[in-house]
Amino acid sequence: MLDVSNLTRRYGSFVAVDKVNFSIGKGEIIGLLGHNGAGKTTIMKMLSGYLEPNEGSITVDGMDLATDTKKIQRLLGYLPENLPIYPEMTVADYLDYAAELKGIKGQEKISEIKRAITATDIGEKLLAPIATLSRGFKQRVGVAQAILGKPKILILDEPTNGLDPTQTDHMRQLIKSIALDATVILSTHIMQEVDAICDRVLIVRNGQLIIDERLEELRNNHQLRVVSSLSPPQAGRLFELIDGIENVENIASEADPQRYHYRLRLATGAVQTNVCANIARQIISEDAELFQLQPEQRDLETLFREVSQHTQQENLNDAA
Repeated sequence: MLDVSNLTRRYGSFVAVDKVNFSIGKGEIIGLLGHNGAGKTTIMKMLSGYLEPNEGSITVDGMDLATDTKKIQRLLGYLPENLPIYPEMTVADYLDYAAELKGIKGQEKISEIKRAITATDIGEKLLAPIATLSRGFKQRVGVAQAILGKPKILILDEPTNGLDPTQTDHMRQLIKSIALDATVILSTHIMQEVDAICDRVLIVRNGQLIIDERLEELRNNHQLRVVSSLSPPQAGRLFELIDGIENVENIASEADPQRYHYRLRLATGAVQTNVCANIARQIISEDAELFQLQPEQRDLETLFREVSQHTQQENLNDAA
């Protein structure tokens, strides 16, 4: 459906997006995450065709965005971070104008505008000037224009920005229904949004794609937390003897210097219960104490916090 290869965008010597690669299939709902300035909005602008990459390619259904721009843009719905809505227009006039820009005419235009109004629940403000609308209503008008023409790919930058809890829930349901027939890419800083509706998450740091993973895999991240009296040298030798352990990380703990904390990443295909049994058996055979042995759950918010902390540390190192 959508393939991105070596996507790069520079502003002078500053690299905003650096060799980003990913593919998205039909019906997927993708969450694009990153700290402020990570490159999310730049990526979305390039995906929509409103900004050209310096390097790399974007293809949709085999068509190259660089050469088939207009044809591909007819397949897209786009809600930018700051939608240029004309304040003097009424909602009805604006949607009519947006439909004309997309080449939707005649009876199809009428039916599409009606569908978008119903889907976003903005009928009560149809004749109101956009300047008089709340931020939440303006956001819904923006989504309404984005879904005109039943786009195959819907690109939404902060779609729930300014919405109240009821409107947010309505928007989530709308996005899920759209994804039955289309691909949805949304950028947000709200972790709950991604957890609630996305199938997969892309995390960008300093212009680079560092995580591309399904949420199901993130929730089951194949890691164990072990707390034992074994010192790092002892534990390192012991864990090397156990099949299925790919990596061992020593986690510093100041609370109890006699208890050593370790994070173990399991190898692909390793059976967690078997590895746990072997760890317990080996530690006991060493006459050491085992205080904790359990799967480590790492939610999306924790992962994003780790990425943000890494970014802050890199910035400090660069400043030094």
